[in-house]
Amino acid sequence: MRQQLTRATVEVLAGSAKGTVVEVLFNPTEYSVEHSASFGQTAPPGLDNPITQFVNGNAQVLTMDLLFDTYTDGGGEDVSERTRQLTDLVHIDGDLHAPPTVRFSWGVFLFDAVIEKVSQRFTMFLADGTPVRATLSVTFTQYRTIQEQLEQPRRNSADKTKRRVVEGPDSLWLLADREYGDVAHWRTIARANRIDDPRRVAAGTVLVLPPLDDETVEVRRGSQGA
Repeated sequence: MRQQLTRATVEVLAGSAKGTVVEVLFNPTEYSVEHSASFGQTAPPGLDNPITQFVNGNAQVLTMDLLFDTYTDGGGEDVSERTRQLTDLVHIDGDLHAPPTVRFSWGVFLFDAVIEKVSQRFTMFLADGTPVRATLSVTFTQYRTIQEQLEQPRRNSADKTKRRVVEGPDSLWLLADREYGDVAHWRTIARANRIDDPRRVAAGTVLVLPPLDDETVEVRRGSQGA
């Protein structure tokens, strides 16, 4: 039994054109999904190499080339009339004051995004110069609301050993609050780094932040309930 061809689509999720579905004329032959993260570097005195620290994750980026052809399918009409359905999605929507969010769908693959960039390349023309074939290079940048990101389980958890560099007025209390979510865990940092006076930690010092074991957490809970 011959399997029915599934067309890739781009659906507008918000704004004045919400619900509009653009059906891709020819499915892409391939697409690329890019995953990346940003890292910062700090150069403490006395070390040969800087300390690399994770800053944040970046949005995934989906890129592909889409073919539009009205010479063999469409009677030779201006192909830009069809490509405009996608290129318009880069422009500001009057209701949103920003380009709309969209969903690229192809079979089981769904990708919610904004269209960051569309590059058109016209490759075939009628005798009068009317373009009848074009390739669109489309860049989709993943879109997720703040609420969706807050609901995601925290990946920078306190159950893994990390290293941090003391910068300027940073203190063990601030580090404990930032890394463990509780200032009381400054003692955990002090013990792991053999610090006698937490008020005298020089900028540029590399500190080890150990994982919190069950005993440490239970002791802290017990002290709160006392």
